[in-house]
Amino acid sequence: MNSVKYPDFRLDGKVALITGAARGLGRACALALANAGADIALGLRDVNSAEDVEKEIARLGRRSLRLAMDVASMEQIRQAVDKAEKSFGHIDILVNNVGIAPPNPAEEVTEEDYDETLNLNVKATFFVSQAVGRIMIRQGGGRIINMSSQAGFIALQDESVYCMTKAAVNHLTRNLASEWAKYHINVNAVAPTFVETPGTEPWLSDPDFRKSVVDRIPLGRVGKPMEVAGAVVFLASDAASLITGEIMLIDGGWTAR
Repeated sequence: MNSVKYPDFRLDGKVALITGAARGLGRACALALANAGADIALGLRDVNSAEDVEKEIARLGRRSLRLAMDVASMEQIRQAVDKAEKSFGHIDILVNNVGIAPPNPAEEVTEEDYDETLNLNVKATFFVSQAVGRIMIRQGGGRIINMSSQAGFIALQDESVYCMTKAAVNHLTRNLASEWAKYHINVNAVAPTFVETPGTEPWLSDPDFRKSVVDRIPLGRVGKPMEVAGAVVFLASDAASLITGEIMLIDGGWTAR
C-alpha cells in the first residue's frame, strides 16, 4: 500500500477572515480561499460593500459573512472577530490585508500622515492578529498571513513611512511565528510588487510611471491580484505546514537584481 501523503492545497471545512475584503488584493484573497473550499468572513470598513464578493462566494458553494470591521477601531476589531467566531464556530485562517501607501516626500510628512499609516499598517496588523490569535490558541492552531510588500525590503521614492511600516510587518511576522509556534499557529507574510488594483490604478495609469516600474521587474510586467492570492492559499493550506516566519516575495524578480 502506498503510504505517501501528497501535498494538500484544499481548505474544505476551514474558515478564513480577511480584512479589507471589498476590493483589490483582499477581494482576490477572499475569492481564492473560497474557491479552495473555505468559508469566508469579510472584514469591511463599510459593511454594505462587497455584495459582489458575497455573491461570488455563494456561487462557489461557500458561506460568507460581512462584518463591520474598521481596523482603526479596537472595538470594531473585537466585535468583528467575536461575531465571526460565533457565526462559524472557529477561525482557521487570518489574512491581514488592510494597508495604505500614500505617496509623501519625507520632508512633507505630517504627524497625522505618520500616525495614520502606522495605525493601519502596523498597529491594526498586530491587534487583529492578537484577537484572532487568542482564538487559534484555544483551538490548537491556525494560519496567519500578513500582507507585506517588496517595500519592506527596498527603498521606494516618496514612500519612507510606508516602507518602514512594511519592514515592521515583516519583523512582526517573524516574532509572532516564533512566539506562537508552540500553539501550532503558522505566521507568514506575502510581499508583492506593484499589482493591478483600484489602489494602484492612479499611478499605473501614468505611462511613464508604469514604464519605470516594469523596467525594474525582470519578468517585464506588474502583477495581478490572483497571483498574490495564490500564494495566500498555499500558505493557508496543509501543503505549507512546515513554513512559518517567512516573507514570500511575489515581485517578478525585482529584488533579485
